[in-house]
Amino acid sequence: MVPIIEINCLSFTYPDGTQALREINLIVEAGEKIALVGPNGAGKSTLILHLNGILDSSGQVRIAGLQVEKENLKTIRSSVGLVFQNPDDQLFSPTIYEDVAYGPTYLGLDKATIQQRVEQALHEVGMSGYVHRNPYHLSGGEKKRAAIATVLSMQPSILVFDEPSAGLDPRARRELMELLARLPQTIVIATHDLDLALRLTGRTIVMDNGMIAADGPTSSILGNADLLLEHGLR
Repeated sequence: MVPIIEINCLSFTYPDGTQALREINLIVEAGEKIALVGPNGAGKSTLILHLNGILDSSGQVRIAGLQVEKENLKTIRSSVGLVFQNPDDQLFSPTIYEDVAYGPTYLGLDKATIQQRVEQALHEVGMSGYVHRNPYHLSGGEKKRAAIATVLSMQPSILVFDEPSAGLDPRARRELMELLARLPQTIVIATHDLDLALRLTGRTIVMDNGMIAADGPTSSILGNADLLLEHGLR
């Protein structure tokens, strides 16, 4: 079986000279739920931005065997749904319907299919009654779920989250975790929330200084106090 994510010798340096990734090699199999943890500046966000071609650099990234490169980006971006830390980065239309319909419209789907996808995505995140709501009038937890719906409407095989629980109150955080636990896709979560990682993921990758410092079962990684302390994690 071809891995759903395959990364070989991936390095990336920002224009200011900061090297964010150093020779990353990573294999993710279909259906895995993975946490990326590490201190600020470890390279987690930079890594996930390579999965759908937002960033590009030396090395190879393949999604289900397809190279992430310019001519494949439309296909890649329909396969890899990226949910940003701040939902306001994804919610920009007057209504929730228009935001969730944006991706399917970009794919050139017909109106009936777009409507069906919007309704299905909103149902999956528990927001079927929010079609005509303005996203700026939603709570933080509602905005987060609406942002997830915008990528679910693309019917991706991979979901990638950047700090999904950041800024949520306890109830919204619990609802988010219940939602993520239900989703069947391959999931990659960049997070500082180690409890979320423990509850939702079977595999955890520790990143530090642009490199993979450890990779293993979540219970083993998060149960290693010395490892966590060494890499700035509690």
